[in-house]
Amino acid sequence: MAQPSIACPRKFFVELIKPSHYDDDGYIIQWWRSFLPSNSLATLYGLALSAQQRRILGDDVEIGIEAIDETTAIIPVRRIIRKFRRNGTRGLVCFVGVQTNQFARALDLARRFVAEGIKVVIGGFHVSGCTSMLPEMTAELKEAQALGVTLFAGEAEERFDILVRAAYDNRLEPIYNFLNDLPALEHQTLPFLPRNHVRHYFGNTGCFDAGRGCPFNCSFCTIINVQGRKSRYRTADDVEQLIRTGLAHGVNNYFISDDDFARNRNWEAILDRIIQLRSKEGFKIHLTLQVDTACHKIPNFVNKAARAGCRRVFIGLESINPESLKGASKGQNRITEYRAMLQAWRKAKVLTYAGYIIGFPSDTPESVERDIRIIQRELPIDLLEFFVLTPLPGSKDHQSLYMNGTPMDSDVNRYDAEHVTTAHPAMTREQWQAVYDFAWHLYYSPEHVETLLKRATVNGPRPARLASMIFYFYGCYSIEGIHPLQGGFLRRKVRRQRRNGMPLESPLPFYARRLREIVGTLTSGLRLRLQIERIRRRVARDAASVNYTDTALAPALSDYSETLEMFETSESARQMVARARSRVEPSHRLRPGGVTSASAD
Repeated sequence: MAQPSIACPRKFFVELIKPSHYDDDGYIIQWWRSFLPSNSLATLYGLALSAQQRRILGDDVEIGIEAIDETTAIIPVRRIIRKFRRNGTRGLVCFVGVQTNQFARALDLARRFVAEGIKVVIGGFHVSGCTSMLPEMTAELKEAQALGVTLFAGEAEERFDILVRAAYDNRLEPIYNFLNDLPALEHQTLPFLPRNHVRHYFGNTGCFDAGRGCPFNCSFCTIINVQGRKSRYRTADDVEQLIRTGLAHGVNNYFISDDDFARNRNWEAILDRIIQLRSKEGFKIHLTLQVDTACHKIPNFVNKAARAGCRRVFIGLESINPESLKGASKGQNRITEYRAMLQAWRKAKVLTYAGYIIGFPSDTPESVERDIRIIQRELPIDLLEFFVLTPLPGSKDHQSLYMNGTPMDSDVNRYDAEHVTTAHPAMTREQWQAVYDFAWHLYYSPEHVETLLKRATVNGPRPARLASMIFYFYGCYSIEGIHPLQGGFLRRKVRRQRRNGMPLESPLPFYARRLREIVGTLTSGLRLRLQIERIRRRVARDAASVNYTDTALAPALSDYSETLEMFETSESARQMVARARSRVEPSHRLRPGGVTSASAD
């Protein structure tokens, strides 16, 4: 008796790709292990998994999901094409979280897929930023549409199903614009990446956003014009569910990607929940947060962040020049608060790393050097990372230059905050690029590395941990020529994966040069690591190190009466300090030694 036939379910493939970007030689920046995971990839994977489980295309259609972060994995373009061909090209390739410097790479890959009849959509900050701030499409967006690529502006929650169904029904629109209808985050599908993806990041690190949007108005920032100035938040229940799911997959380190977690209205409930998971259930959870320079003034914030397992905190310091901060609409940064804020994190044993922007209108090579030396002497920052002031599409700065017809680089691959992309009123492009390079070498000089490790011996993070982070941050730039936020361990270069339009190198010269590069990188890395380790051991052997002190470690006085060069570098600095001093109540003014008049009585 013949058995009844069982119809095989139809398949629809969803390929999620987070592209990297090209280096100056046209090769993809890619690592064996990467430093920062992609929240966009985790978000889209979670949404795709939900769509698969809910069978949004019908009970007889199986959705197959693959996710690739190109910073840690080679994209198997030919294999993907073969897979789609065998399925009658039914499926969708989604380039997710594409930033401006990644758009050229996304477009190169899209060409190959579109040529095979595969549907492609590109979303992320570049598409959303250009769409939100410019009156017309830029050349690269027009090129993408001319190829037949669909553009997606906005956030995918509550819209991903729409996109998949449209692709399945062959009715994708040229562009989807949801920027004026941003979704709430409470009880949304949560970001998720399985274990086999997370293991490609240092420390099996996961990533999620507890909130989106930012209340501030920085002119160089794209967040406020893409995610909005009205912040949206996840609940503590959502975060607990996310962390428990991650722990089941071996993830206990998390980068919370909120632009400013201190302004998340649910910060306390979230941190309390994580503290409970750590203290009552013994979960070894570690966090990296992004905060503002006034976060220490929020009652209990620093203390609870540390208790919740915060080990690293990123601070957008940007400048010590109030005039530059005001010009960038970053008035929330007050140089009078910098020392107290940094010392609060040191007291909690949390490693601080701060962003510093080079290229504000008043910057010159001389002023940049002066300001970095002041930071070295007067601010107890552990790690400082530098950025070139870049008019990123989606920012007010870019919109202003675009509307005024000011020349900017047309190559979007250069918009990585490491390359100069427009003119400066006081420096040539060459001077600007040179002072950016100089800043890295000045801050991480052997003399200052020793100072950092001496400070760590007294308080702050463990010296050995700080030494490792110094090696990573400075080594990424000094050895690989890559910003540490784009860095990783063991650089990959694939001969055949070179930027479209650049010649494919012959195997022999390519591999010979690559061998020299690998040997040179390992040799330079070993030399730098030994140098830092020698400094660390010298500091550890010096009995006087435990009593080390300097201006940066001296207590910040609440009446701002310290004699600091940072307070005297410009008229705007003097005015800011004078205003801060005038706001101090007379009864709380500090006498020498930091004793208030009230307590002395």
